[in-house]
Amino acid sequence: MTELEKIEYTKSFIDKLANGINPLDDNPIPENDIANNVRLSRCFFYVSDILRQVIENGGITKEKVTKIKKKSFFLTQEQREKIQASNKALTVSEISEYLNSLVDLETVKKISATTINDWLLEKGFLCTITLSNNKHRKLPTAQGNDIGIFTEEKMGQYGKYVTVLFSPSAQQFIYDNIEAVIAFKESN
Repeated sequence: MTELEKIEYTKSFIDKLANGINPLDDNPIPENDIANNVRLSRCFFYVSDILRQVIENGGITKEKVTKIKKKSFFLTQEQREKIQASNKALTVSEISEYLNSLVDLETVKKISATTINDWLLEKGFLCTITLSNNKHRKLPTAQGNDIGIFTEEKMGQYGKYVTVLFSPSAQQFIYDNIEAVIAFKESN
């Protein structure tokens, strides 16, 4: 008997037990017998399904998928050459999404909007202010305005709000300094 035949034979026993039938003599298992317990029956059906999958795979169990340890965000020279600033102003989240679209996210960690903002704060292009409701907001400094970071009032679902936007020149500034942003993240 081959290994696959043994698995099929075992599955036939499990199927019978799951359906309340004694696999040795094909008689119904008495109601009060432990093998006729509903919880055990569910387990038998579960095991039967696993055995079905093994049989469909030719007797081979699926290998456990090992999670690949991702590398820190980086851009190859070819990827850097593809970067183009948008013609319209973008939020920092849109900038990070764009950068992440250039890399293989199965092997490389994402760069977050927070990482970019933290670097801009560190370099003095953004500052944090505390609002009257004790919430914090990042706003461009004069230095940030000089490179093209600005605010714009918008209307949202809950009323007016202020968003920080990056002009094409501010986007290009971030793209030109992406290695510094990455180094900043690695050092923190």
